[in-house]
Amino acid sequence: MAAAPVWSVDPRTGKQREQVAVEATAQEVDAAVRAAHDARGALTDRTVRAAFLRTAADELEAAKDQLVEAADAETALGPVRLTGELARTCYQLRAFAGIVDEGAFLDVVVNHPDDTATPPIPDLRRYKLPLGVVAVYSASNFPFAFSVAGGDTASALAAGCPVVVKAHPDHPGLSELVAKVLRRAAARHDLPEGVLGLVHGFEAGIELIKHPQVAAAGFTGSIRGGRALFDAAAARPVPIPFHGELGSLNPVVVTEAAAAERGEAIGAGLAGSMTLGVGQFCVKPGLVLAPAGAAGDTLVKSLTDAVSATDAGVLLDHRMRDNFVAGVAERAGLPDVESPVTPGAGGEHTVSAGFLTVPASRLAQAGEHDLLLEECFGPVTVVARYADEAEVRDVLSRLPGNLTATVQLSDGEAAGEGRGAELVRELTPLAGRVLVNGWPTGVAVAAAQHHGGPYPATTSTSTSVGGTAIERWMRPVAYQAVPEALLPAELQDDNPLGLPRRFNGRLER
Repeated sequence: MAAAPVWSVDPRTGKQREQVAVEATAQEVDAAVRAAHDARGALTDRTVRAAFLRTAADELEAAKDQLVEAADAETALGPVRLTGELARTCYQLRAFAGIVDEGAFLDVVVNHPDDTATPPIPDLRRYKLPLGVVAVYSASNFPFAFSVAGGDTASALAAGCPVVVKAHPDHPGLSELVAKVLRRAAARHDLPEGVLGLVHGFEAGIELIKHPQVAAAGFTGSIRGGRALFDAAAARPVPIPFHGELGSLNPVVVTEAAAAERGEAIGAGLAGSMTLGVGQFCVKPGLVLAPAGAAGDTLVKSLTDAVSATDAGVLLDHRMRDNFVAGVAERAGLPDVESPVTPGAGGEHTVSAGFLTVPASRLAQAGEHDLLLEECFGPVTVVARYADEAEVRDVLSRLPGNLTATVQLSDGEAAGEGRGAELVRELTPLAGRVLVNGWPTGVAVAAAQHHGGPYPATTSTSTSVGGTAIERWMRPVAYQAVPEALLPAELQDDNPLGLPRRFNGRLER
């Protein structure tokens, strides 16, 4: 694997800015993973881990101006958006520090012997251990929150797993800066530099997933790239968990009653959601089922007005721009597809937002219109106009797994009248998060959050956002009839670490 220079590129012009690194060789990937593997013992102390995560957040905030400037130069996402994303990233790190302090994520369970049970229960004690080195593949569209210091890294470190990050080629310079910040935070707690490794290059990403000392991986990106890594993880002599977020259509169903009651507001809300961040959010609504009658016309008119007033924007890189322009042109060329606002090239380096309409009947059966049921990354959505409820059910039955699914209901339907509850039930099997009268863009970092969904939205049943994301990087182990003196402190009867646990069937806090 020959080393090649890694350049920072300005998406506003497509020009190289500066060389920031070189692609990692196989030997360098091996060295990074081995350094991470050797650093495992340094992360065993929960107090140190929590302090490290908080210091990392402090250091990122202290470097805010430099980091936001670097991120904007490589992504064109703008200082306002990037400042907010960095704040979210710091909040995420501190939230996981709190989870580490609390200790409930260890899932401690103690059962004393019970000879009266059938069959008899021996002395059993169970908790969770970190898996080992975690490979993290950065996302293009969230250079802070799903990148070097993002949720995968934060949750893995919280679990006690060292991390090797494969930097995204869209923001290599920022990745280097963030890695330095995290290593500086690690040094303040006498943690070895190996707790956070960073490599660049496509081949390096392949070498990383194949490395025998990598115990699990997290990925956010395309279906094609994610599936290739998923297959590689499964094909290893020792397969490993691969938690991948690959792609999502995020369907929206608008009932006829909702369209009649507030079609104008729904159209404006849809426009704001589908164009947010130039349509580069993984939860962008990409398919909307709207009624074919007059109420639906009001929605489409409102959507037309709002999208027409949206300025052209810059995508994360020119490859994405080319794919967007080609993708919307191919979709617009299908029979019975119309373009009330034509999406496509807005200029030499920009794209214009738009949307397509199609009779829902075209999507109810397999055929060339299946292309409209695939995610198109960028500021575009497809509005499928349905004639009756049967067409809605037919289209929903053909959809793949999604991160989100949304239903827009009237006030009466939201109160339990009509098909509101039935639609919620129909959407639930399709997605990891179901919304009523809202929009999916915006993923709160909260304990109850679930950011995942049936394949191809994700390759596992886990979440990549929220406190339970830590569970991806741990495995349970049970000790049977082990003398107290040989047990880890977490499982001893007197609970010296003061952990929440289930003790002989009773929850103790």
